[in-house]
Amino acid sequence: MMSRLQKEKAIQFRQFHQGPPTLVLPNAWDAASAYLFERVGFRAIATTSSGVAAALGYADGQISRAMMLEVIERMTRVVECPVTADIEAGHENTVDEMLQTIRAVIMAGAVGINIEDSTHQAEGVLVDVSFQVELIKALKELALSMAIPFVVNARTDVYLLPTGDEADRFDQAVQRANAYRQAGADCLFVIGVRDADIIRKLLQAIKGPLNILATRTTPSIAELARLGVARVSFGSLMMRAVLGRLRHLCRELLEQETYISMSDGAMPEAEFRSLFTTPQRSVPRA
Repeated sequence: MMSRLQKEKAIQFRQFHQGPPTLVLPNAWDAASAYLFERVGFRAIATTSSGVAAALGYADGQISRAMMLEVIERMTRVVECPVTADIEAGHENTVDEMLQTIRAVIMAGAVGINIEDSTHQAEGVLVDVSFQVELIKALKELALSMAIPFVVNARTDVYLLPTGDEADRFDQAVQRANAYRQAGADCLFVIGVRDADIIRKLLQAIKGPLNILATRTTPSIAELARLGVARVSFGSLMMRAVLGRLRHLCRELLEQETYISMSDGAMPEAEFRSLFTTPQRSVPRA
């Protein structure tokens, strides 16, 4: 049995997918980034698997389950808003083993997961739809047994690992998304889609809330909202933006021997010192 507070967060997080407004979900890579996202007003936070791995010094898909869980625990310790975890393909091979991971993720304080239907062990290969359906059904039953309305964002990698022509990819993505929805998924994530027309067609064909990954060429959040997208996430983009900025600062320091950009863009020292000591944090916007 989970705490009443965690259950309330899970209910709240599920409601966020029913919009409007569209759920804008930043992807954090450590406790500090998660805390900052909540502090500026985001309603909920997701982890980024590749960002978490990079912060720990590993390539995407190379950290252990224990490492992932430790980061989730650190995030849920410092924020009050709902946290959903990117668990890639489940960090295990069998449904029973994956359920152990999901249980641990819930115990770490998360109220949702992002789970994909391709594996790092067999790169470029999608798992069978029947396996993913069985997994989603099983983890929803697990959440029910733990008395928490856990939110499952079921990701399909059809467009990320394209095979065949575009029409076939569209039909396959819709088939998988609807199968996952029927199995109990709360939101469907078709990663790799950027074209507004394809997104519109997906929204018409998929029978459930849709998650879109924001990229440089993705329609704006306002346009995605007009189309009817329920949730927008960013993957590793926010962390890459921060690292890109850090690289710029380092080049100025080494090449020009100045630190104007660093000083101008830095968080004030007083605010930095108060990050984890201020007793009252800003309340996320509804």
